[in-house]
Amino acid sequence: MKRKEKEALRNMSNEELNAMLKDLEKELFQLKFNKKISPIDNPLRIRLIRRKIAFIKTIINERNKKVVDISKE
Repeated sequence: MKRKEKEALRNMSNEELNAMLKDLEKELFQLKFNKKISPIDNPLRIRLIRRKIAFIKTIINERNKKVVDISKE
């Protein structure tokens, strides 16, 4: 992912991130399913989607940790 794309994801709200995460997971499932049936056009798309999902989950987890740390103080 490019730097601008990462910054854009970091600036999104949690609701937007969760919606994007759900869409990406659905797309990943479809790509994996289609890959089993027949060859897909761009197999590297699976890797890119997996990495984007991981990055979004990381952002959400970081935000949740900050909320927990603040509430402990």
